[in-house]
Amino acid sequence: MAELRNESRFADPDAAYNALVDAHRGLDQQESAVLNARLVLLLANHIGDIEVLAQAIAAARQAGSRSGDGR
Repeated sequence: MAELRNESRFADPDAAYNALVDAHRGLDQQESAVLNARLVLLLANHIGDIEVLAQAIAAARQAGSRSGDGR
């Protein structure tokens, strides 16, 4: 079984973060949500492993519940 890797694999993690933030610049809330949905689907397809995807979903849900935002 493949395992989700959640450590940074970027040579420059700040550049990756900035690229994500910059992608949303100038978008309204709905446009930003659509961009996120498209990005999630593209990356899920790139992963191509339902077990890893399920682990990522569980980790994201758990992180959201810990932050108290309820999402």
